[in-house]
Amino acid sequence: MSETFVAVQKNGDGDITGFKTSSGRVLSYQEAISDVNQGTVLGANVFKGKDGEMYIRGNADGDPTNNLDNLPLF
Repeated sequence: MSETFVAVQKNGDGDITGFKTSSGRVLSYQEAISDVNQGTVLGANVFKGKDGEMYIRGNADGDPTNNLDNLPLF
């Protein structure tokens, strides 16, 4: 079953720290990286930042409303 991210948790700096999926699962950032890499969660991809850490970003589709930063908080 494929899922998408529907909401996010953010820390005090506004950085995403957790995700809620379309099936209601709540994932830590590391769990979400694993699920995106495994293809369980669609609509996002994992990339390595300049600092060497792995990050998640939404797939570019020209629709800013589904950018991860613009998803509702939970």
